[in-house]
Amino acid sequence: MKKVYFLLMVCFCFNASFGQDKQTNEGVLSNRDTIRSIIPIKKQSLLRDVDVIFNTRVAFNSGFLDGSHTGSKFNYDQLRLEIKGKIHEKVSFRFRDRYTREPIPGNLDNISRSVDMAFVKVDLSPRTNFTIGKMCADWGGYEFDFNPIDILTYNDIIENADNFLVGVGVAHTFADKKNSLSFQILNSRTKTFQEQYGATAPPDITPSKAPLAFVANWRSSFFDGKLETTYSYSFFNEAKNSHMNYFALGNKFTANKLVLYYDFQYSKENIDRKGIVSNIISSQYQYAAQDATYLENWLRAEYLVTPKVNLLLTVMNSNHSWEGNPDANGCSKLSTSYGIIPTVQFMPFKDHNIRFYLAYTARKFNYTKYAETTFGVKDYSTGLLGIGLVAPLLVL
Repeated sequence: MKKVYFLLMVCFCFNASFGQDKQTNEGVLSNRDTIRSIIPIKKQSLLRDVDVIFNTRVAFNSGFLDGSHTGSKFNYDQLRLEIKGKIHEKVSFRFRDRYTREPIPGNLDNISRSVDMAFVKVDLSPRTNFTIGKMCADWGGYEFDFNPIDILTYNDIIENADNFLVGVGVAHTFADKKNSLSFQILNSRTKTFQEQYGATAPPDITPSKAPLAFVANWRSSFFDGKLETTYSYSFFNEAKNSHMNYFALGNKFTANKLVLYYDFQYSKENIDRKGIVSNIISSQYQYAAQDATYLENWLRAEYLVTPKVNLLLTVMNSNHSWEGNPDANGCSKLSTSYGIIPTVQFMPFKDHNIRFYLAYTARKFNYTKYAETTFGVKDYSTGLLGIGLVAPLLVL
């Protein structure tokens, strides 16, 4: 609420400032200096380079479990306040706070988990910049590149990962403007090791004194922009001799009114960060799984039928395995999840990115016979029918 009050105060100050000439000319105020804007006139010009955006998705949702209706309600799925702009010719900032997440500070990075981004970027040259603060991990793949209001349901890796981390980064765009490289050094998580794993931490694991992540990303463009890629490799130092290696390969193909996205993601985790494998085996093993692997595919197609009607289809799957299974007669593969999201968007306004949508998210979670027999898990399915509005509302 403090942020909203601040914005209202700014608007009030501008109204007062812009109304001074009229009041003075009419004799209401005899001295222009009688009332001063809180924000000095010479600094108000900075706001020309500042955007204030309410990233919004609100809907009437109906949930289903194994085909049975579980309930319907109006829900604010997403509300993220974003403020970004330039404060100097070579210095810019970006701040985004999520009002649909509880604002609990992370004990490792000392900033609320509701804050997605809070960073400053400095242009070292026309094609090279340096960033410091809390930022998006520059992972490859287009699923995470989208504004969160545009993703109704994430695949398992991103849904269960720490996607916004504190650290530094440098990015360089090559002279051909078709290729760029970025490198980041970040905290590997928002919580301490004890917070993250608690009593489930394996007894033979020693927490790292430098829990850092190293992320490298290559973005490129081919065939006059018809094919674009964003590939990344990330190394996370979780604990002594316990690391996470994460690969994300994103591909985008554009042809007239059709846009196709395909992401391949693979995460090999010496200690299970996503928690999916650990939850499956929890009935028999009290500790977090070691040597867990996740392999995913994500496909999204968009087709603009008319300037006001857009059709979307998202298909995804995720495979969960336990390579460190101590059962000599067991298998590593434990489960697979599937998802399909057909969506229709209606865009009534030509000059504003406001979209009404109708979508159904269907998820299916299948366990292997070994997992069902050994850990007592059972297959299930979920559904979510949503009718709502999605828009990045630019208010300033």
